[in-house]
Amino acid sequence: MDGRTLEGLAELICGDDKEGAPRYRTGGELSIFFRNTGLPHRHDGSTRKWWTLEVLRQLQPHQLQGVVLRLADPVEYNGDREQIRKAVVALNRLLAIEERRVVIEGKTPRLERIKVDYSVKDDDGGRELKPLPPPDFVRIDLEPGVGVLLAQRWAEAERCLNAKAFLAGTIIMGSLLEGLLLGVMQRNPRQANQSPSAPKSPSTGAVKHFADWRLSEMIDVGHDVGWIDLDVKRFSHSLREFRNLIHPYEQMATRANPDEDTCKISWLVVQATVNDLARVLSKST
Repeated sequence: MDGRTLEGLAELICGDDKEGAPRYRTGGELSIFFRNTGLPHRHDGSTRKWWTLEVLRQLQPHQLQGVVLRLADPVEYNGDREQIRKAVVALNRLLAIEERRVVIEGKTPRLERIKVDYSVKDDDGGRELKPLPPPDFVRIDLEPGVGVLLAQRWAEAERCLNAKAFLAGTIIMGSLLEGLLLGVMQRNPRQANQSPSAPKSPSTGAVKHFADWRLSEMIDVGHDVGWIDLDVKRFSHSLREFRNLIHPYEQMATRANPDEDTCKISWLVVQATVNDLARVLSKST
């Protein structure tokens, strides 16, 4: 598996308030989970995600398959249908890039191969990503001062790309995407809050305040309500993962290093998404 897939798998196993994670596992429960897959690893008290990721990196392919299947096993969730559904959905979202998916037949999970086409074409309803000019951030319906900052970040992202500062560029692009998504949500709160993907507080069941939303949740809601296309949604999630490299330990753990191709593709995605969102704001005025 690719390193990014393994990281997502580690997060799913730990269940640290990640979208779609069926359950949270303490350090002791991580040890039990791996024991139930036939592996002798015992949590050593270190940070759970990085410890789990390191365990996954050490596994042979057949052992890794056992971990994936255990994550989807109804026995792991005492037959709770909602938790089982969440586990399968989250797993298949991760495994799609590996051209695999989990299916459950009766009570038994199994892995099967799939074909995934990530090409973006005009003739199949998708979009050909190409360079676009910036929208007029100052004139669209944003809070005072925000448009100026977003325009500056657009220009700075271009400078990073031209200077081959690819890591800095992808981080700036992610912040630009998050800032405009938040601006659109604040101007269209009813649409955002009524989306099925709107995150809810586990204690009250109410939709969280926008300031508490993660970028992944903003992207999903943006697609749900029709602000961004499906293809752009998928690419935006990839950009979100690179934006997280602003944390040095995140980059060290994932061993990710955005190159020129990654940065150029990310920039096309941001341009397409930002222009879509700017049109939403123009319609809401």
